[in-house]
Amino acid sequence: MIKKISKLTMIMLLLGTLLVGSAVACQSQVEGEDGEYGDWSVNWNDYRPVVKPPQETDPQPPVDETPDDNEGGTTVTPPSELTPAIKPATYTAMIKSATNSLNVRSAPSTSGQILGTLDKGDMVRYEGQQNGWYKTVYKEKTAYIYSGNNYASVVYMKQGSKAVENVIAVGEELLGYPYVWGSQRYHWGNGTLNTSFIPGQYDCSALMQYMFYKGAGVLMALNTRTQVLQGEEVALADMQRGDVMFFTNESRYNNTGVERVGHVALYLGDNYILHTASDHAVIEEISAKRWSYFIVAKRFV
Repeated sequence: MIKKISKLTMIMLLLGTLLVGSAVACQSQVEGEDGEYGDWSVNWNDYRPVVKPPQETDPQPPVDETPDDNEGGTTVTPPSELTPAIKPATYTAMIKSATNSLNVRSAPSTSGQILGTLDKGDMVRYEGQQNGWYKTVYKEKTAYIYSGNNYASVVYMKQGSKAVENVIAVGEELLGYPYVWGSQRYHWGNGTLNTSFIPGQYDCSALMQYMFYKGAGVLMALNTRTQVLQGEEVALADMQRGDVMFFTNESRYNNTGVERVGHVALYLGDNYILHTASDHAVIEEISAKRWSYFIVAKRFV
């Protein structure tokens, strides 16, 4: 038997439908304490069920694209290996000689004056190209190296801190200056300038003192045996770009204590140092023989 629905029941059902529809239409976003809009709420006769929106996939950090150390391409780091708080690595472009006795000239031409030469593996700073020549700086002057026929190539070195790069930049300007044993120091170890200093003349400790004073305002002592007493000692496994390496040499090899120290150089990474030794200021690889003379590394910046 089918029951009849009264008019009053029908009216109540219709009103209920309209009320529900009105409640849905009145959804509003609730502002959170941080000013961001979060959960949704429904205001319906003081009844406030919480309705959460669908969860979106967390955005991935950007992919780090940086020049490759060896080939100048790009190295893509998977997002899972990135930490957003860590800045992407930056690189310095360098010109690397592929042959011995590579001429460094004053102009992008074979008629340019020869300012010096590079041995195989030596490096200088890259500053662009011009008419088939690499542009660099040598003895504090603009200089050029022929880029054709595999004479040289551009490679990349990972940079250190701003202070470290400032020190290195000073040293790069001085590449090519001849080694002068016992040269005058730029200052007397305390910041008082030496009026007898001769620009362009450096032995190994004078070069380090000049670079750190000009690049970072760091006061280094007068020679390797006093400089080695300064700075913070760094374990070989923890050595970084910008650390200072101290070595002995043939004449001091059998000495003890600080009297064994006979050479100093700036570590650049990738087994390269910037220093001056016997010939001229240069960026070159650390040879096996020099490694056998290594004593300690110190950090000054």
